[in-house]
Amino acid sequence: MGTRPTTRPAPHHSPPHLPGSPHLPGSPHLPGSPHLPGSPYLPGSPYLPGSPYLPGSPYLPGSPHLPNARPARQTPPMTQPRAHSFNAVAAQYAANRPSYPPALLDAVEELAAHPLRDANVADIGAGTGIASALLHARGARVTAVEPGDGMAAEFRRNNPGIPLVRGDGNHLPLATASADFITYAQAWHWTDPAKAGPEACRVLRPGGALALWWNRTDHSAQWLADQDARVHDFFRTDPSARAGQGDQAGPADHQRPSGISALQRGGHPWVDIPGLTFTERNIPHTRKVPLTTHLANLGSHSAFLVIGEERTREFMTRERAVLSKLFPDGTIEESYVVHLRLARTEGP
Repeated sequence: MGTRPTTRPAPHHSPPHLPGSPHLPGSPHLPGSPHLPGSPYLPGSPYLPGSPYLPGSPYLPGSPHLPNARPARQTPPMTQPRAHSFNAVAAQYAANRPSYPPALLDAVEELAAHPLRDANVADIGAGTGIASALLHARGARVTAVEPGDGMAAEFRRNNPGIPLVRGDGNHLPLATASADFITYAQAWHWTDPAKAGPEACRVLRPGGALALWWNRTDHSAQWLADQDARVHDFFRTDPSARAGQGDQAGPADHQRPSGISALQRGGHPWVDIPGLTFTERNIPHTRKVPLTTHLANLGSHSAFLVIGEERTREFMTRERAVLSKLFPDGTIEESYVVHLRLARTEGP
């Protein structure tokens, strides 16, 4: 299956004994300098001039150091307040968000007509690594891509064996034709599909697969349908809650508009990608969690994160009272349907 998706190399440094070397007296690399091991200014750090992550670096996509790459945008990705909101609560997100059932990855392999084992997988918008960890456990060679500082730090704490590079789906920091799979778990809606679609096609190898999926609340469970109604009423009627919502009320991050109407995307942040035809699957699953975990999961959605702690606490206090009557033993069974969309590029 070849090597991992190509990322940018680290800068090279001068020999230690040349004039101007960082090892001569007066150099910033002497003891006490921020450039010593353990410092965020080590080579490869996003804070070191010449780092692949700084605008103007020769190692940005499009430079001669990255084969077949395209020029990258040099402004910070994910500027929306809701997209940034996760970074402050990355640990809460990692501890309380639901994972995905094994049947999801079975469906990915079936629709792609390709096993995940030994495949090069780029997991974009990897967050804290919930999906990356599952893909890695399947035997895939995973490279995670994540733009957020807080989410990336939590990812590295939870998944030290999985490489992660900083970037976003609109401008992938990966070489052309370097991935067998590109996955977006609960993340495609934060992209500009008009940019992220062609970028995915560029990075995928011939016959590669783009897989997008979301955990969605299963409203066949009446108590969850009722809860969603209460949440939507809260965001629809509360002025402070609506302030962060954009065009659509509600907590589900995958419902955030992305510059196209709900009618155009069939209820999803979606546009057609030229050359790709998607197949859909819906995979139901459940999990049993304490009431506290359920409320923390609900509170980790961006709609609540942007309205502030006081208003969120108000809603959660009322919701706890409602659910405590429904589930007196304090254990809740959450029901989900994973909505999967997968398309293959042309090729063998």
